[in-house]
Amino acid sequence: MTISDVINPATEELLSTVEQTEEAAVDDAVERAVAAQRKWARRTPADRATALRAFATVVDAHIEELAALEVANSGHPIGNARWEAGHVRDVLHYYSATPERLSGKQIPVAGGWNVTFNEPLGVVGVITPWNFPMTIASWGFAPALAAGNAVLIKPAEWTPLTTIRLGELAIEAGLPADVFCVLPGKGSVVGERFVSHPEVRKIVFTGSTDVGKRVMSGAAAHVKRVTLELGGKSANIIFDDCDLERAAATAPYGVFDNAGQDCCARSRILVQRNVYDRFMELLEPAVKGVVVGDPSAIETEMGPLVSKAHWNSVSEFVPDHAPIAFQGSVPAGSGYWFPPTVLTPQRDDRTVTEEIFGPVVTVLPFDDEADAIALANDTVYGLSGSIWTDNLSRALRVSRAVEAGNLSVNSHSSVRYNTPFGGFKQSGLGRELGPDAALSFTETKNVFIAVQPEQEGAH
Repeated sequence: MTISDVINPATEELLSTVEQTEEAAVDDAVERAVAAQRKWARRTPADRATALRAFATVVDAHIEELAALEVANSGHPIGNARWEAGHVRDVLHYYSATPERLSGKQIPVAGGWNVTFNEPLGVVGVITPWNFPMTIASWGFAPALAAGNAVLIKPAEWTPLTTIRLGELAIEAGLPADVFCVLPGKGSVVGERFVSHPEVRKIVFTGSTDVGKRVMSGAAAHVKRVTLELGGKSANIIFDDCDLERAAATAPYGVFDNAGQDCCARSRILVQRNVYDRFMELLEPAVKGVVVGDPSAIETEMGPLVSKAHWNSVSEFVPDHAPIAFQGSVPAGSGYWFPPTVLTPQRDDRTVTEEIFGPVVTVLPFDDEADAIALANDTVYGLSGSIWTDNLSRALRVSRAVEAGNLSVNSHSSVRYNTPFGGFKQSGLGRELGPDAALSFTETKNVFIAVQPEQEGAH
């Protein structure tokens, strides 16, 4: 039996130990899930809907507990963690309506009657990241369960605690144990077995693009379906006709939320050249005003990085000679703290092209609309972004031209459970959330029933 330590990133103290699932236990869980899924799929749509609503109700009763776990395990500020726990509840509520709405179609055809059915895939493997553990888990398990599948989840090794607790709450709510099972462990063991096991019919993976490519390659051996939500290097485009004060005041929260550990982080700020200097004057006090500190304090806006290893990774992007414009402040003492940092590099610098996944943002000037679009699209990624302009026509033109799956005009919103989420290019494959997400956990079955023509003279 292998045990892994879970560390509080704000204190560097041991928080918990978690038993790691071995490959044989994964196979056993899959076998049990296959049997349980058949029973779950046979339950009436109304019954499955009731079960998901009961799960949501139990989550709602444990919002504070889940939030406190995320604060301790992930270093999320308590205000963010409460929202995240509530988001899990809301996602469950939203998809609890799905079982009774997977109605298929009746298609007019000659010679008979044609109908389609949305059949569940079977067992779905969900591999979640460490940056938003419980929220992103819910994006996979809620629509998959609603569509009649069984779900096995592998949480990230650094941040497994809220997902493990959600598995316990699902049982408390009355969900069959083998229909929803959390399997903590190494990606090289649990994740790899999800990918290679022939009875796991789909993989939902959120993480780095490099690992996502390996998941996709492994799934191809079984023609296994995948949904991939991968990296990002999103642009926050500031035009000279926008509310510059508001754009500067909100820019830090578009990139430093969750200490920049967010695939949607607007980690490149592109500013029209004729307002660049003024924007930087406004940005500096906004960055220095970000409250970094104890994640359990309600006034905290940014907590620590998740681990020492990740702190080292982020630090490599800000060496002593880095073009630092200004930085915020961080607490002294223990904890994986990294200050909000603004860089002014050249366009070809690695801080502009590579995903840092920390509280580091680059600011680059552009000349005109065409230059802004070209610069925004000069990346292998295409997940999210923001466009700041008071010109509606420009907002629409640029929104259509930027190669990204989720864009906001005059805001930094990226994720709503009732709208689709996903990326262009190497930011991923498929879409999560929104009204159609459950369909990606189904196969469309087409059934034609021949109707014999009425015999002439028959009564």
